[in-house]
Amino acid sequence: MVRGICQRLEEYSIKYPQEVLFVRLEADGHFDEVAIFKGFSSSLMHPTAFDPDMPVIPDDAKILEVDRAKAPYNPKVPEYIERNITWAQFKKKMAKAGIKI
Repeated sequence: MVRGICQRLEEYSIKYPQEVLFVRLEADGHFDEVAIFKGFSSSLMHPTAFDPDMPVIPDDAKILEVDRAKAPYNPKVPEYIERNITWAQFKKKMAKAGIKI
């Protein structure tokens, strides 16, 4: 079974629980930002389905950028590890982490 984008990003977040990922994307002509932490994803701009088997990021989404922030995340004083990572760069990070892309 081929795992989708969302599942691979969630897997990364499980391997690195000290990080929160913020993924900016475009899907179906709409922009979204998704927070991913310890294997769970949630849209910051649109309702998130109650069904955990429904991926928050569609497989045909265009990933624009990824930010890595320190966990626990404090929105009043965010601590970023790295910002504005391209999808190509982040896929290399996932590959180094042993996540098949």
